[in-house]
Amino acid sequence: MTVSAVVVSHGHAEELEGLLPLLEPEVAEIVVVANLPGSTRRLPPGVRVIENHRPRNLAANVNTGVAATSGELVLFANPDVRPEPGAVTALAGFMAGRPRCGLAGPELHWPDGSWQPSRRRFPTVTGTIVRRTPLRLVFPPLERQRSHYNLDERPTEPVEAEWLLGAFLLQRRAMLDEIGGWDAGYRHYVEDIDLAYRAAQVGWERWYVPAAVAVHEYAAVIDKRFVSRHTLWHLGGMARFVRKHPESLLAR
Repeated sequence: MTVSAVVVSHGHAEELEGLLPLLEPEVAEIVVVANLPGSTRRLPPGVRVIENHRPRNLAANVNTGVAATSGELVLFANPDVRPEPGAVTALAGFMAGRPRCGLAGPELHWPDGSWQPSRRRFPTVTGTIVRRTPLRLVFPPLERQRSHYNLDERPTEPVEAEWLLGAFLLQRRAMLDEIGGWDAGYRHYVEDIDLAYRAAQVGWERWYVPAAVAVHEYAAVIDKRFVSRHTLWHLGGMARFVRKHPESLLAR
């Protein structure tokens, strides 16, 4: 199966220089969506660039990149991810053998080599309130919400996921076509949860594939401050998710 890659750069020219050479050997084409001036420099030969006349949100940019590619599988990668050799090939090989797998993600590590919990359960209202308010100082999420992050599971073989952190996702084009791609109504945050939820609604599987490994720097901005534009964007994203999928509130 052919694999295309889409990377959105919002001023991440330096990060692209580290990522793109790692993707080149394992994909048939790379499209970079440049969301700001100065988002690219010294790109490998053959990399195509789509330059926006004005900044757009992440989901809209991903959809633009997907539309400009032709692979049966489309990798979306954050500029701050560094896949280990063979990571894309491992994900693609798994998806080739499982035709209803719409999304596959790798095992993610922090830059220090420690494990990063990227396979998660769909959010609940109560859990989200704790994670995004000062309540998290009293009820630390990584201690009190272990089931949300699947912290008690460290699978070494592929396992199904509810949703996967959207830093490095291999997507089946047929799935994207069926569900209408990423929802560009999200300003920033929660679009990866929404993608997985809509895929699940129509029977597409989401899989965590630990044979594929990538390092993710993951700024986790919304975990560092209670009130910022990022936390407001996240709140808006969760509100949109609940409006779109009110039945999700009854899922727990």
